[in-house]
Amino acid sequence: MAAFSSLTERLSGAFKHLRRKGKLSDSDIDGTIREIRRALLDADVALDVVRSFTAKIRERALGEEVSSALNPAQQVVRIVNDELTNVLGAGVERPLNFAKY
Repeated sequence: MAAFSSLTERLSGAFKHLRRKGKLSDSDIDGTIREIRRALLDADVALDVVRSFTAKIRERALGEEVSSALNPAQQVVRIVNDELTNVLGAGVERPLNFAKY
């Protein structure tokens, strides 16, 4: 269970610096993906899974139009949530609800 809470903390930390951004640059996205990659590898996730997962996140984060309903950090969190759901439990839908800041 400690590994899971550590992974949660590391993923949360990866998104923390995005909250201050009004618009995300390619380097912001790459930095976040780098932190996600490190967190997953430290949690002993298979390298092939990490590479595929982070490639999908990068592709979607750079390719999606900016949502007016979500700030940039929330949009990246939603993408990561969607991809985690695809990897861990494809076909099981759980809505992602953002807390009001």
